[in-house]
Amino acid sequence: QVQLVESGGGLVQPGGSLRLSCAVSGSFLSINAMGWSRQAPGKSREWVATTTTGGRTSYADSVRGRFTISRDNAKNTVYLQMNSLKPEDTAVYYCNAGISLTTLTTNAYWGQGTQVTVSS
Repeated sequence: QVQLVESGGGLVQPGGSLRLSCAVSGSFLSINAMGWSRQAPGKSREWVATTTTGGRTSYADSVRGRFTISRDNAKNTVYLQMNSLKPEDTAVYYCNAGISLTTLTTNAYWGQGTQVTVSS
């Protein structure tokens, strides 16, 4: 059973920083692309950032220059460093990963979400 477990959310003031982590556990062959999405109250889920196995990164325009995605392949973990946070960054943040269970089977997995609230 593959699981993604996020941590690091919380309450922060505007302009502050938070670092989210997402650890993958279970039995699998390999982890492919990993990423983060978020969902604010009353809105649809929004893609935030992605990192490939080779370390290439991409970002939504709304977070580029403020957020940094990274991964530690030895720890099966993806991170999201969030700086210069704004109230509009308030959302539940979800990590996701493409995980190969075998050479023939690759599935998308999601974490349970972690709340980030930016407020004074």
